[in-house]
Amino acid sequence: MKLNELLHKVQRVETIGDTERIISSVQFDSRKIEENSLFIAQTGTQVDGYDFIDSSIEKGAVAIVCERKPENLIENITYIIVENSSIALGFIASNLYGNPTEKLKLIGITGTNGKTTTATLTYDLLESLGYATVLVSTIRILIHGKEYPSSHTTPDILSLNKMFSEAVEAGCEYAVMEVSSHGIHQNRIAGLKFEIGAFSNISHDHLDYHKTFAEYIKAKKKFFDELPKNSIALTNIDDKNGIVMLQNSPAKRYSYALKTDADFKAKILENQFTGMLLMLDGKEFWTPLIGLFNAYNLLAVYSIAKLLGFDQEEILRHLSSLKNVDGRFQSIITKEGIIGIIDYAHTPDALENVLNTIQNIRTRSEKLITVVGCGGDRDRSKRPEMAKIASRESELAIFTSDNPRTEDPDLILEEMEVGVEPQNYKKTLKIRDRKEAIKTALKMAEKNDIILIAGKGHENYQEINGVRHHFDDLETLMDLSNQLNK
Repeated sequence: MKLNELLHKVQRVETIGDTERIISSVQFDSRKIEENSLFIAQTGTQVDGYDFIDSSIEKGAVAIVCERKPENLIENITYIIVENSSIALGFIASNLYGNPTEKLKLIGITGTNGKTTTATLTYDLLESLGYATVLVSTIRILIHGKEYPSSHTTPDILSLNKMFSEAVEAGCEYAVMEVSSHGIHQNRIAGLKFEIGAFSNISHDHLDYHKTFAEYIKAKKKFFDELPKNSIALTNIDDKNGIVMLQNSPAKRYSYALKTDADFKAKILENQFTGMLLMLDGKEFWTPLIGLFNAYNLLAVYSIAKLLGFDQEEILRHLSSLKNVDGRFQSIITKEGIIGIIDYAHTPDALENVLNTIQNIRTRSEKLITVVGCGGDRDRSKRPEMAKIASRESELAIFTSDNPRTEDPDLILEEMEVGVEPQNYKKTLKIRDRKEAIKTALKMAEKNDIILIAGKGHENYQEINGVRHHFDDLETLMDLSNQLNK
């Protein structure tokens, strides 16, 4: 493409050189530069792309997008000076792939908990309604049923636009994606056109990155502030920060809730380990999904579908047949008659939600054993809080390794243990090895007891000192159950 075509909608401070030249590729990683490339020098959290301008030119870059004009301008090189390179990259990436999100109805879902479930259920619903859809989530990337590898909540903007372009070619009409606070803050969604932006909730998480809760809220709010006026902003009004997301948003505003007055309402009529009976906008329907958090997820999906113009009866008919998402309150019954629940809950709020759901369904004649850990190299402040909640709500809490990464697992367990209240201390165990912790839970459980294994959910690995070892909570639980029954 011509450089000036790639620069459509890019806010420029200064342009130096020829913008009619042909560009062979767009790169923000100088190692991938080839002849006639456009290099975008982004200011990152650890590396400044500005430092790689000279080396990118040596490798063949003929045009540079940067935030500061280089002191030594090289002849026959085009320099585009912008206020924010990451935002510029977003529009350039969109132009490169023919602005695919203008041809799709893109739904972005953000929040601390429920993003993956809500995004996946929305994708499943749209597909079941007969519409080819693309899904971008932490668990998987799907283009009308075809799976692609997924590594981040929000992939880089070049990858996203390439993916959406392929989705358009595949005949997709809708796209659903998780929108992370990191992705919003780093402008990794710049240039994308959203039809709907939805907010689930916000609680204590990612403070290793955002530093303060206020900054975390600000990052989420930025998504809604930047929605265009012809799009829709949907928020969970039961969350105390839900209304904050709508403040200053130019988009059309809608709300959903279980507890307060809202545009879309739901109520739990029955809650069992086999599913829930919900009253949703005046209509009863049964779902195999369980718990208050899933009632919110389903209500969000229903609200999105209604705002897209689908019929209520048709939505509910298809919604009632949707299955749970892998690793999200995924329950099994072992050969011993023990109820095992695998859940991704890795924040205090998510863990409390899962435990409250179990408490609301159980008979209290059975034991509840919780196996939980906290990830290494992540927000340390939530460790004592996670342990406090697990020990308070369970008959036995076993603290174990999650993904220790580069940290000492024993030190993580010690930091967790600090949060245990004195009256609950006798109800806790520390077992560093996750497999051994699950095995201990099984040995201590009897028929009808409940074992919650929290923190990793769908993940099938454990990261220790930079190496990923195969580890699947559900698989481990089943294997150990079979071994103990031989």
